[in-house]
Amino acid sequence: MLLEGKFTLKAPIKEVWDFLLQPGTLVSCIPGAERMEAVDDKTWEGTIKQKVGPISVKLNFTQSFTEADPPKHLKAVGRGSAAGGAGTFSQETTVDLSEIGQGETEVSYTSNVSLVGRLATFGERIMRAKVKSVGEEFTSNLQKKLKEQLG
Repeated sequence: MLLEGKFTLKAPIKEVWDFLLQPGTLVSCIPGAERMEAVDDKTWEGTIKQKVGPISVKLNFTQSFTEADPPKHLKAVGRGSAAGGAGTFSQETTVDLSEIGQGETEVSYTSNVSLVGRLATFGERIMRAKVKSVGEEFTSNLQKKLKEQLG
């Protein structure tokens, strides 16, 4: 399943880059995130709890950064599983930042996600709708958190 999107943050590109690479930022902005910890400078582990249709899942995952060109480009690959055997997933995500004006940064992303198990049985349409709603909430939370941090 290919997911793509973009949004604008009202902050300089370097501040957005630094902000996005803090595990605390993501855990406070991703809906359902319970834990996000840096294992080392290129690897994070986390837990996210979500409800997809009639299934509530707790996803444990590991994410590794495979390419970085600060403050413009980041590529990460990850894999994980749902507690209780609801399935596994793998993903590859590319994030690109570009300065679009004074103090504004556009964040664009592409993520290729593969699901196996009960999660996959819901089909792409339901998963896309869920990912879209989580993505919109994440973007809103990110905007608020960045505004708070920058004062």
